Amino acid sequence: MSVNDPIGDMLTRIRNACMARHATVVIPASKMKLSIAEILKREGFIKDYSVQEGHPSNTIEISLKYTPDRQPVITGLRRVSKPGLRIYTKRGDIPRVRGGMGLSILSTPKGVLAGHEAWKQRVGGEVLCYVW
Repeated sequence: MSVNDPIGDMLTRIRNACMARHATVVIPASKMKLSIAEILKREGFIKDYSVQEGHPSNTIEISLKYTPDRQPVITGLRRVSKPGLRIYTKRGDIPRVRGGMGLSILSTPKGVLAGHEAWKQRVGGEVLCYVW
């Protein structure tokens, strides 16, 4: 199946799996998606991820994280820059999500970075999504 917005598809799969309280979610792999999964793991939004080798294509299996009372750690995901409307930001205008409780993910010249990492490295870029 052809997908016009692979990152939006990844976020929707994670959002749907969290709402259905699934332990894992499987998505088609790409370098950009692996970078986003690495940031989500590093920032504590998911437990872990692994790349599954497949014949037609590789997939990423993401283990979702829940609180002790079975509430998902990821309460919201929002795609910001879409294929039809790209959103770029300068270093000084990197958005803070939920007053700093959330996370913005940017595609920068130095790779895919969390908003606070991009600010420390003094780079701006395309705002991919918000996670809270």
